[in-house]
Amino acid sequence: MSKGKIVITDYGFKDLEQELKMFREHGYDLVALETSTEDELIEACTDADALLVQWAPISARLIAHLNKCKIIVRYGIGVDNVDLNAAKQKSIPVCNVPDYCINEVADHTLALALSLSRQLGEINNRLKKGEWKIVPPYRMPAFRDMLFGTIGFGRIAREVLKSAKSLGFKVGAYDPKINPFQLKEAGVAALSFEELISGADIISLHLPLTAETQHIINAATIEQMKQGAIIINTSRGGLIDTEALAAALSKRRVVAGLDVFENEPLPETHPLWGVEHAVLTSHTAWYSERSVPALQQMAAAEVLRGLQSEPLKNRVI
Repeated sequence: MSKGKIVITDYGFKDLEQELKMFREHGYDLVALETSTEDELIEACTDADALLVQWAPISARLIAHLNKCKIIVRYGIGVDNVDLNAAKQKSIPVCNVPDYCINEVADHTLALALSLSRQLGEINNRLKKGEWKIVPPYRMPAFRDMLFGTIGFGRIAREVLKSAKSLGFKVGAYDPKINPFQLKEAGVAALSFEELISGADIISLHLPLTAETQHIINAATIEQMKQGAIIINTSRGGLIDTEALAAALSKRRVVAGLDVFENEPLPETHPLWGVEHAVLTSHTAWYSERSVPALQQMAAAEVLRGLQSEPLKNRVI
């Protein structure tokens, strides 16, 4: 006899064999959907004991219909697509998986930063036009003369700065939630927001998206940055006002490496498509052949902990 019903609202994985095996072994039925339509989700999830979610919006209206749900788990780090207030009011824990792709995102962040620092894209484009020059198009300081700064000092930011430091960069971070002693212990300069924005050659974002952090990079903050400063975002698209960024990129006021965007896929009409001086990737920083099965296993394990009233590892609310 089944202990309950687990619904996977949507997924982009090759298969769900890992989850199916884990849930069956513990006596639960699995229903896998591939929809983000609210009405279809409500119909399928009303009697669910748990939800596993990738990109589908888990709205307040949907949560109001969850009559049996004991836990919602997001396949990933961000929980922007889950109405946390509605879940809290319904006393449904929401969990994420923050530690499945730390190295992958840190590596991708560094790859974007190094590519832009060495102007690889611009040199490549120039060369393909038949221009052979042994000096780069723009000013290019040595890594040891550059400050690599992160806004945020969580797990991914720490890995990024550790790698950057090994390459000779000066490193600093701004994170009001972190004790400056922790930064000092890691050999990272503790900077104010203004010091980082105005002084860093590379500014990498490592923050959750909240009302306070939305558009933390905007026309005003960009204006305070060094000429040609490099902005990297592998965190949340809404941290940057991309309209303002596109305008700055068109003048090469700054350059940017972006893996995440306010709206995904990036709309065909967005001005970022028409500007140079940027490297754009399609939300791939999380991916490796190791990270995908790790994500699936960790998310399923958290669901089982919630259903079996065990302590949750990564509870957001």
